Amino acid sequence: MLELLGSGLVSLWLDMAGVKIQPVNALDALAWQSSPGFVIAPDPNPAGAMTVQEYLKNLMSSKLVNQDLLKSQGIWLQSGPMLIANHQGTIPLPAASLTKVATSLAAFKILGPNHQFETLVSATGPIVNGVVNGDLVITGGGDPMFVGEEAIAVGNALNKIGIKQVKGNLVITGNFAMNFYGNPAVAGQLLKQALNHKSWNRSVIYQYSRMAKGTPKPQVVINGTVKVVTQPNPKQTTLIRHLSLPLKQLIKEMNVYSNNDIAEMLAQSVGGADVVKSTAAKLAMVPQPEIQLINGSGLGRENRISPRAVCAMFMALQREASAHNLNLADLFPTSGLDQRGTMQYRDMPSATVMKTGTLSDVSALAGVLPTRDRGLVWFAIINRGYQVSSFRNEQDKLLQHLVKQLQVATGVPSSLTSHSPKNSLPKLGVPSRNQILYGG
Repeated sequence: MLELLGSGLVSLWLDMAGVKIQPVNALDALAWQSSPGFVIAPDPNPAGAMTVQEYLKNLMSSKLVNQDLLKSQGIWLQSGPMLIANHQGTIPLPAASLTKVATSLAAFKILGPNHQFETLVSATGPIVNGVVNGDLVITGGGDPMFVGEEAIAVGNALNKIGIKQVKGNLVITGNFAMNFYGNPAVAGQLLKQALNHKSWNRSVIYQYSRMAKGTPKPQVVINGTVKVVTQPNPKQTTLIRHLSLPLKQLIKEMNVYSNNDIAEMLAQSVGGADVVKSTAAKLAMVPQPEIQLINGSGLGRENRISPRAVCAMFMALQREASAHNLNLADLFPTSGLDQRGTMQYRDMPSATVMKTGTLSDVSALAGVLPTRDRGLVWFAIINRGYQVSSFRNEQDKLLQHLVKQLQVATGVPSSLTSHSPKNSLPKLGVPSRNQILYGG
């Protein structure tokens, strides 16, 4: 009971659910438990558990799973300190991109929601009449979303300084990726192309078309080639400090599109998979064996998380976000708010905040949805089997049936109300994120 009170789960439940529910003798039922993770009591209303049992029976009758495969399906439904339903919920299962929930939680906690990654642009020689008499050096700082629009904005900042030509090479050092290409040589070639509008291909032209109307087209001609070095020239002069989107927006884009490259770069930025899993387990207050990771993206069946741990990580991230006046809807796709990425073609109850996970034989869905009778219901569904599209349809039906049993919430609770407009997109290539340091 002390662990429950200390964890903040009760206050999280009461303060964020949008309703005031008092579970029957919940604290008395918890008094005997001493789990190192969060502790809960069973829901006295069996409606949710019955809905899950019907879901499992339907998987069998529709031949999506057989008796043996039924043991590999994991489900956990929870409302505050009450357990609504549990099927293999504490067993770590291949979780695919539900791994990104752990990456989101660790990055948010360690770096903070407003953290911005730096990319430095420097010159190794004097600038005379708009020409860099030396190399142009890019020092990457781990920006996972340095894309064409950002490169165009850097080119325009160089033009603003007066630079139109580089006699030397484009030198790449540090942790630099572009358009999600982590190979620094490839990323450098993409950057070189984007800096000079006369060399643009259709891809760059499309990226430019998404920028603010009237954005200039940069012209920085690099005479040399792209070179990758491990140590920058100590005599170089920093010209521009480019800042990434704030971390909270990077996390949202990662989760909207379930982008593996962003996830892996964020995981590496905080120390890798080991740091992600240990941080996530500690914040979620679940046993470490319930979160087993080899990377930050979820690629690979070795990434195993229990459904209970997924729900606990969502709750922990909601708690961390609320301390910064944010919530999960600012970090994950939300039904009725976001109509892009993994939310497309899904039919979930309104205001459901979710994360998907997919491998060839894994279809997972987790998140939180508001209800009238149980406030915020945290859920994790991990299906094993090769009929991924059919599993997705059944997951959506399960949530719809659950909301029908627990009644539709009267409006979206403030705890799941995004601070961004409907279908809002990140503002890429914004000039204000380029700080000009060169004084001429």
